[in-house]
Amino acid sequence: MSDPQRDGTGPASGRRSALWRTKSVEQSIRDTDEPDAKLRKDLTSWDLTVFGVAVVVGAGIFTLTARTAGNYAGPAVSLAFVFAAIACGLAALCYAEFASTVPVAGSAYTFSYATFGELVAWTIGWDLILEFALGTAVVAKGWSQYLGVVMGGHSPVLNLGAIDIGGWHWDVTFDWGAVLLIAVLAVLLAMGTKLSSRVSAVAVAIKLAVIALVVVVGATYFKVDNLKPFVPESQPVEGGAEGTLHQSLFSLVTGGGHTTYGWYGLLAAASIVFFAFIGFDVVATAAEETKNPQRNVPRGILGSLAIVTVLYVAVSLVLTGMVSYKDLQGDDATLATAFAINGVTWAKNIISIGALAGLTTVVMVLFLGQTRVLFAMARDGLMPRKLAQTGAKGTPVRITYIVGAICALLAGFVDFGTLEEMVNIGTLFAFVLVSIGVIVLRRTRPDLERGFKVPLVPFVPILSVIACAWLMFNLSVETWLRFLVWMALGFVVYYLYGRKHSLLRATPE
Repeated sequence: MSDPQRDGTGPASGRRSALWRTKSVEQSIRDTDEPDAKLRKDLTSWDLTVFGVAVVVGAGIFTLTARTAGNYAGPAVSLAFVFAAIACGLAALCYAEFASTVPVAGSAYTFSYATFGELVAWTIGWDLILEFALGTAVVAKGWSQYLGVVMGGHSPVLNLGAIDIGGWHWDVTFDWGAVLLIAVLAVLLAMGTKLSSRVSAVAVAIKLAVIALVVVVGATYFKVDNLKPFVPESQPVEGGAEGTLHQSLFSLVTGGGHTTYGWYGLLAAASIVFFAFIGFDVVATAAEETKNPQRNVPRGILGSLAIVTVLYVAVSLVLTGMVSYKDLQGDDATLATAFAINGVTWAKNIISIGALAGLTTVVMVLFLGQTRVLFAMARDGLMPRKLAQTGAKGTPVRITYIVGAICALLAGFVDFGTLEEMVNIGTLFAFVLVSIGVIVLRRTRPDLERGFKVPLVPFVPILSVIACAWLMFNLSVETWLRFLVWMALGFVVYYLYGRKHSLLRATPE
């Protein structure tokens, strides 16, 4: 005899508006056995840890550290990494519980469907599409810049001329380096996640060796005086109305103005370097492809986050001890800048090779996350169902190539500027919902088997919500405006397509 609460037809799903109807955990797990939409279980906890380190250690450690120190926080950038790591650690505990309880592709999208209902699930799915697609394209362009350094300064970006339409001017460029990377990774991911993991492991080994070299060699040029003052005095930034959009929402609300350094700068820096941690949540998207996910997914999430936090703090301390933060001001500062100032010119190419390896794996795992979220949404009917079909290798080949084509177009022709902050706000929004979801599912489904449990519920999830909301509050006003426009577009798409094709809606309550 069926249990109406367990099969999603009783009080747990609720006789309420279909917008808020939840998809039961049991139904989500049953859907993973569909013959035409079945992912192969190949991954171990080691594979997941590699994926986590692969996606997190990349652009942040080679580029973002230097720019943030020079423009926002000074030597206190290491403290900004600690603040961001605390927020990520709290959210990681919540992701670990959910992923061990609902080992299904889709990460926060799937978790939200089980706790908040279809509308919130769509919202977070749409948000993750933004996070992963934009992240893939942005990091691919960063990879292309380092490719230019390795090629002796020959940029992979081609100038195709200008287009003028009704007073609107666009300088058309084509970044063939970024497009090439995405095309190669699309083929690799279509061939299977186990192969992707092996390639990631090799690339991770290369970039960890480069990071170790940076720390050891950089430490020989370390000067304590460069760390003084640790939190530089706040400085105002001119900019008028444009400056208002560029300042953090927190600074705007509290009247702090657009400033750099000081405590406002440090808080803004924590929100910016959060970009360097993005990706550990991708480990949760691979839960359905993992052997013994109840044990291995939490290990992969928490293990990778611990490793990268130590690396970031070590590198940021060495970097700001090598040179004055004032020498890192501007948009072009990287780790190589600090070595060049100290006359270690040979380190430039070594760091560039490490960055190429590092950014390759970042793009790969963000790409993987994008395909798995779309796969989960398609399997639920919120996206075209044909996209959920898997090939002989047990991977969603069709989705992989479609996502690859879209990301290649974005990376090839779009100049992103400050759009990486859009990735931050999208990720933080997902973290907030997952943290709240842990509390909700503990109350509504205390009977579920949980391979990992967040300690001190609801205290830890509430702290996670506060920390992530705080980082969101310290992102720029223009980032908030762009995010709201994207989410509004998502609601339009849902009402025009997703709502009409939802499989859950077609199932009688």
